[in-house]
Amino acid sequence: MRGDWRTATHRATGLAPDPTSHQEAVVQIYASRTFGWRGAFAVHTWLAAKPAGADRYTRYEVIGWYALRGGSALSISDHGAPDAEWYGAPPRLLRDVRGTDAQTIIEKLPRAADSYPYAASYTMWPGPNSNTFLAHLGREIPELHLTLPTTAIGKDYLPAGQFWARTPSGTGYQMSVSGLFGVAAGRDEGLELNVLGLVIGLDFRHPAIKLPGIGNVPGDG
Repeated sequence: MRGDWRTATHRATGLAPDPTSHQEAVVQIYASRTFGWRGAFAVHTWLAAKPAGADRYTRYEVIGWYALRGGSALSISDHGAPDAEWYGAPPRLLRDVRGTDAQTIIEKLPRAADSYPYAASYTMWPGPNSNTFLAHLGREIPELHLTLPTTAIGKDYLPAGQFWARTPSGTGYQMSVSGLFGVAAGRDEGLELNVLGLVIGLDFRHPAIKLPGIGNVPGDG
């Protein structure tokens, strides 16, 4: 809630395997609380991938200020640590895929990222934002089996005029009105109700209550 973004840390946290000693392909998805007061409600999500034999990871994410002055919010870079803190907030590992399954995902990543329809725009609430991008990757690459937390505000944002879609995990369906109001039901998502971008619901696979700003109880937010 406090601090200066200019001095906030981006330290590696040791969640990603060292590429020099892990030769197999790796795909990981992370979530960190956003900087400042927004972190009380929302997380920033990103994907990190390393093909088999590669000596570094590539991060796929959407960063809002990159869209300023007509730029693209979509960032695909191998400069930062895959598991770095997000402005001082330690990341939580949402998904960890290794080996041939990871390689299959990596082969589909360039086309999936390129098809993201909001690269030139960013809106913190209700979207499109970084979580909208990860949800897009989940729908485009079923092998991700991606379930985003309730704190990933923007994950339910759908293109204008589209009200129905598969959930990011591919195990259910959702209805959404511009990410502001909607409902989702799926094997992995459980039952979710979206009101003004905030999600409440029930997780049936891993019994928990889903709460806005908190996430799953019991469980991590």
